[in-house]
Amino acid sequence: MDFGCTAGDEAFRVEARAWLSRHAGHAGDRRAWERALGAAGWIGLGWAESGYGNRTATLTQQVAWAEEYARSAAPPRSGHIGENLLAPTLIAHGTDEQKARFLPPIAAGAELWCQGYSEPGAGSDLAGVRTSAVRAGAEYRITGQKIWTSLAHEADWCFVLARTDPGSRRHRGLSFLLVPMDQPGRIEVRPIRQMTGTSDFNEVFFDGARARVEHVVGGEGDGWRVAMSLLGFERGVSTLAQQIGFAEELGQVVRAALDTGAADDPVVRDRLVRQWAELRVMRFNALRTLGGSGDPGAPSVAKLLWAGWHQRLGELAMAVRGAAASAGPADWSPSAPYELDAFQHLFLFSRADTVYGGSDQVQRTIIAERVLGLPREPKG
Repeated sequence: MDFGCTAGDEAFRVEARAWLSRHAGHAGDRRAWERALGAAGWIGLGWAESGYGNRTATLTQQVAWAEEYARSAAPPRSGHIGENLLAPTLIAHGTDEQKARFLPPIAAGAELWCQGYSEPGAGSDLAGVRTSAVRAGAEYRITGQKIWTSLAHEADWCFVLARTDPGSRRHRGLSFLLVPMDQPGRIEVRPIRQMTGTSDFNEVFFDGARARVEHVVGGEGDGWRVAMSLLGFERGVSTLAQQIGFAEELGQVVRAALDTGAADDPVVRDRLVRQWAELRVMRFNALRTLGGSGDPGAPSVAKLLWAGWHQRLGELAMAVRGAAASAGPADWSPSAPYELDAFQHLFLFSRADTVYGGSDQVQRTIIAERVLGLPREPKG
């Protein structure tokens, strides 16, 4: 570890590595994998204060687990939205009843979540939310559309930012609702086909979907504060684990540059070294800000750093392959989906890195207004 590692932390790392070596290679069904993680106590490591976590772990140990998970090439997580976004938000803002209802199933890997924030015409501008939630007795009826909703096709629940005051504008009159996804005829999920040929994101249509009044987090009309708090949790321990994956991708690009002879080009060598140096800077910045609070610009700086870095890595992966980068790994057929190799997938998917999760333009606006104190951008 690069910081504060004790004998107990190292023992924790050894335990995590041993468990992953026994189980990660045998994961098939993604839901079964989440349940296996929960049964072994590897979900909810930072929830000790809530009383609902699986095991107690220091911040350093949480980083150790996340890094070992990334190094083990374990399956992509289906439960990370519930564990890393919703759960900390409930711990900070939820009622005791909400915590008792929702935290145990997340810790057990039994319920999966998605995030209903972005909308057509609003994108990263959360204050432009138009999805409405009208109270009718003991429930709300939700109407509207969300877009770029990761894992909506797998999720059991969605936390939805909706406008509960029809006369409100911008960040006022919003509420943070917990909505069950199993509502045939009231909720429709449509996968979005991307340049990679895959469908990681979805459109979600709400047509009178139901949410119970007691499932409003933070109270009616306080959704903006809760939503902003959640975004702060989005760039935490997982950033360091993400960088382990980035380092592996960079290593593959370096090896390809050596194999193709592209590394003999001084311009390519300079780009490779720059990618390595920038990745180290990102790690040091993540360690510097880990566990901190009260810095409104830290999440935006982190997003700007990794999104641009990863996009440039995709471009570099194409450059080291030369003309061969334009050809797929298999003959193309109009009757079958086209195939991509790892570098082509990296290049195409990373085009979205500077858009999803808050576009670069939005992140720079946040830094300008909340950190530098520049005049606020005019809003319609």
